[in-house]
Amino acid sequence: MAAAAPVKVKEYSFIWEGVDRKGARIKGVTEGPSESYIKGQLRKQGINPLRVRKQTKLFGKGKKKITGQDIAIFSRQMATMMSAGVPLVQALEIVGRGHANPSMGEMIMSVKASIEGGSSLAESLAKFPRYFDDLFVNLVDAGEKSGALETLLEKIATYKEKTESLKKKVKKALTYPTAVLVVAFIVTGILLYFVIPQFKDLFVGFGADLPGFTKMVISLSNFVQTDGIWIVVGLIAAFFAFREAHIRSAAFRRLVDRLMLKIPVVGEILYKSAVARFARTLSTMFAAGVPLVEAMDSVAKAAGNIIFTEAIMTMRDQIATGTQLQLTMQQTGLFPNMAVQMVAIGEESGSLDHMCAKVAEFYEEEVDVMVDNLTALLEPMIMVVLGVLVGGLVVAMYLPIFKLGEAI
Repeated sequence: MAAAAPVKVKEYSFIWEGVDRKGARIKGVTEGPSESYIKGQLRKQGINPLRVRKQTKLFGKGKKKITGQDIAIFSRQMATMMSAGVPLVQALEIVGRGHANPSMGEMIMSVKASIEGGSSLAESLAKFPRYFDDLFVNLVDAGEKSGALETLLEKIATYKEKTESLKKKVKKALTYPTAVLVVAFIVTGILLYFVIPQFKDLFVGFGADLPGFTKMVISLSNFVQTDGIWIVVGLIAAFFAFREAHIRSAAFRRLVDRLMLKIPVVGEILYKSAVARFARTLSTMFAAGVPLVEAMDSVAKAAGNIIFTEAIMTMRDQIATGTQLQLTMQQTGLFPNMAVQMVAIGEESGSLDHMCAKVAEFYEEEVDVMVDNLTALLEPMIMVVLGVLVGGLVVAMYLPIFKLGEAI
């Protein structure tokens, strides 16, 4: 039985100042749940904290959020500069000062200050786990220890660019139909709340029996007017309840992720994107010289779906006992035959990283094509849905007028 996922604790940004082991005064920004937690983390890093305070928001607006795209751009900039022979600290200075996102620039300057205080790049990045995950930090650490930091930064940059591109495609596939439903719901609600009552008052003077369809729409309008606020409150409450359950309950996440994979078209996109992330992450880690068993931890975290995450962790345990990767993939029943066969060829030929990269490229292209097809398919469906909803309400309101004209 899989262990329950830990409860996620809300984190804040803390600005701190301290003195490192060499007596140098340094400062930075670190994410954490409390001031005492930040002080404890700083002491573990050999920094004596002098002042720690929560980063405040000005007039209710915080600094610009750091996105995955910002991290991808940072990775590429650093890879380019290191390849050109620019010293690490100078490269960080250039990237930090010139970054378009002030929050990202501030974080980069904190990393630079930490390195100047004697920490390695991997240790400095590890202070910001919200933005630099274990995979990122481990690859940087491997690059520093092997003397091939430029090469590893290049691999990280390519990995981050590919994964961010894949995330955008999946987000597009999920956002588009959701936006259609929201717009349809809002338009229908406005018509029922503001427009239909005007017709209802007009029909009162007719003195004739109204068509059944019109009566149904008027009854729906009455319901929206009297209980519409409770519908809105119920939907908002359901949204927050869903979000909390998704954060706190591994069983609920497992149920949602399993159902998401079964949704027509969208489920297939999510499935192929999970396979692509698995192959891309494994390729990057293995090419960096990370042992397969250790690499599987980062691969599991990058899967993006708890069904795949749990399966990959089971695979890791089997690999640790000597089972081949392709056999563990086959036993899960999750991976397509093509991916299993490509991995088998990679294991036999000693080119697992290359074969996994090919698998990732294939499924990334598949996701790209499917998202484009879904968008093209939804465009006429949007017209149909909105036409039926809005057109149906209009017809319901004009039916009595048509009957009145026939009677005259």
